[in-house]
Amino acid sequence: MIASYPHARPRRSRATAWSRALHREVLITPSDLIWPLFVTEGTGVEEPVGSLPGVSRWSVDGIVARAKEAVALGIPCLALFPNTQPERRTDDGREALNPDNLMCRAIRAIRDACGDSIGVLTDVALDPYTTHGQDGLIDANGYVENDATVEALVGQALNQANAGSDIIAPSDMMDGRVGAIRGALEGQGHVNVQIMAYAAKYASAFYGPFRDAVGSSGLLKGDKKTYQMDPGNAEEALREVEMDLLEGADSVMVKPGLPYLDIAVRVKEAFGVPVFAYQVSGEYAMIEAAVAAGAGDRDALVLETLLAFKRAGCSGVLTYHAAHAARLMGA
Repeated sequence: MIASYPHARPRRSRATAWSRALHREVLITPSDLIWPLFVTEGTGVEEPVGSLPGVSRWSVDGIVARAKEAVALGIPCLALFPNTQPERRTDDGREALNPDNLMCRAIRAIRDACGDSIGVLTDVALDPYTTHGQDGLIDANGYVENDATVEALVGQALNQANAGSDIIAPSDMMDGRVGAIRGALEGQGHVNVQIMAYAAKYASAFYGPFRDAVGSSGLLKGDKKTYQMDPGNAEEALREVEMDLLEGADSVMVKPGLPYLDIAVRVKEAFGVPVFAYQVSGEYAMIEAAVAAGAGDRDALVLETLLAFKRAGCSGVLTYHAAHAARLMGA
């Protein structure tokens, strides 16, 4: 039984900063963050992404510098995405299987520079490597073929694991790919390589700036609605998550983040497994646009949105604001 006013005054615990800190139910720390980074060719290269203010593509040496920065800030993991050069993109995305591609070179460079002091999560999907911008192989009618794509994704995952990836993150949404990748990793002795499945990835309007960053927006033919989820569906997300867990996923992801907090809550309640949210490029861009318009303070907006993911039960958040947020938390 809760006392009534005036014996109960909930504002008592809010009256001072120390008391608010003492009674805070949910905390966000740098260890809750994964920092997505974009890799490009060259040396000493920093290419700002126009649609993502404050975000750049970095050459491998720059990625290593960001990795060292993350270690210093207490960020435990990086997520890598390649900006593959146009001449290396093909209909079948075979550059994904090249052991000396951008992703693999970045993984090895981080591992050489930082050892095991930071985790490396790598995206598994073919869209950064294809001329058509789809996440898989397409047939004569432009339909993304499931099983042929899964075979290519297995090769891509093994390529990244061999280079030293700690977490394989299939973002393609093909049926059966988690089980196929888990079997291949086990068969090749990569028993401790984790799989974070993009289990509930929606066909969202919030991905535009990301596609600019990896160079696929101008290439994309059609849309991705035949494999990414319909934004109106929630029960389907639970089925997708269950399938990926049964196939060997160690953790699952909900993407985008804030528009799908209800999905993160339901997944956590239904399965009790580590759930991660990806605060995607469009979400980041909206915060930056609000700041630029004078509609809010960046520091407050960043921390408040990150707290929303933790309240929803997420174990962590992939966010382009990771370094900025970590600095705020350490201030």
